[in-house]
Amino acid sequence: MRGAAQRKAAVICRHCPVMMECGADALDNRVEFGVWGGLTERQRRAMLKAHPEVESWADFFAAQRKHKSAV
Repeated sequence: MRGAAQRKAAVICRHCPVMMECGADALDNRVEFGVWGGLTERQRRAMLKAHPEVESWADFFAAQRKHKSAV
């Protein structure tokens, strides 16, 4: 699945109740292919490259949500 097809698949994820958990699992397990948690392959690679220090993406996302709600 490439480009436009991945973006279409990612749109479906927006309404999923486990989107965040799904994306975190894909990042934690370095899933290379497909759309997971609304994130394309390219987006996941960019996140992994930008944040090599992250050990738990679920914790990372939780901290991001907490920070956003405090602002």
